[in-house]
Amino acid sequence: MDPDKVFCHNPNCHARGKLGLKNIGVHSIKQSRYICHICGKTFTETKGTMFYRLKHSEQFVALIITLLAFGCPTAAIVAAFGLNERTVTDWQHRAGIHCQKVHQHQVQQPRDLGQVQADEICVKHQGGIAWLAMVIAVSTRLWLGGVLSSRRDTDLIKSLIEQVRSCALYRPLLFCVDGLVMYVSAIQKVLAIPVLNGKRGRPCHSVQTNLKEWENLCIVRVIKQASGRRVIGITQRIACGTWKQACLLLKQTQNTLNAHTAYIERINGTFRSRITSLVRRGRSLVRHLSTLRNGMYLVGTVYNFCTPHKSLRKELYLPANRHRWIPMTPAMAIGITDHVWTVRELLSYQVHPLGSYLEVDLLSV
Repeated sequence: MDPDKVFCHNPNCHARGKLGLKNIGVHSIKQSRYICHICGKTFTETKGTMFYRLKHSEQFVALIITLLAFGCPTAAIVAAFGLNERTVTDWQHRAGIHCQKVHQHQVQQPRDLGQVQADEICVKHQGGIAWLAMVIAVSTRLWLGGVLSSRRDTDLIKSLIEQVRSCALYRPLLFCVDGLVMYVSAIQKVLAIPVLNGKRGRPCHSVQTNLKEWENLCIVRVIKQASGRRVIGITQRIACGTWKQACLLLKQTQNTLNAHTAYIERINGTFRSRITSLVRRGRSLVRHLSTLRNGMYLVGTVYNFCTPHKSLRKELYLPANRHRWIPMTPAMAIGITDHVWTVRELLSYQVHPLGSYLEVDLLSV
């Protein structure tokens, strides 16, 4: 037990979510409880984590969540470990909610992204279909988030671009998308920057006159021509910016001048292999979109923090012409963490309460 690495969770405490104040002490080693010397409240070591008030050991729960995050069916876990199906479903639900909080706290912070790619996946839903839109940062392979909707419309694309806005600094940015026309207008509208006129209140003029475009913003549409189930041709069209700016960002982020959507399609394959309801010709259907949302955040967060990416590994040269490879996760590549997290470490991460950490405005950096 280390009191310096935990904070008070009491909403009425002035030290809520703050580290380094020396206000946390050990209340009981046997019960693994801390005490806040400012408000006098005690709390358990697992407060704010996925393991809070679970009867099973953390090691066993982390093992089950690891199997779920890598696509193991619930029926196989129930048969192998003798658990109740509702227990496994509840653990997956709790893990998804916790991973969503970790993603919002760690990933959705302004950074220089360079190039992002976005795409949508058709999901089989009871009574119809749904759509899952996701976005990825190319240079670090970081999964930036996803949005679920029952319709493939402008609201779905705008919600996805808003997640990109929460992760992006005001820097040159390249979007590589497919042939969906709604991307261009949604990107230009969401990433528009308000112009302050020095007056109080909302301006009474038209909204368009008080917004300016994101400088050095490039949008490349990759349109595929298909014949049956085979792609016979690809057309690249610049929808915003210039080809010179787009080629410069392409060279910086992927070392080639060929615009494509291969990176987001590759991570789509990862999600399809780990979430059964996303399989193209499978029999699994989604009953509730909240279940798919929790599974999406579980798989995406484990991918970002716990899964080393082969294309990101670094080569360390040793004496006598020897070398070894250092594993790198997308979170390590972008600078969020300095080591590969275990699933237990991810589920044990205490997310700071809302407003307890410094939020950086993308226009102020």
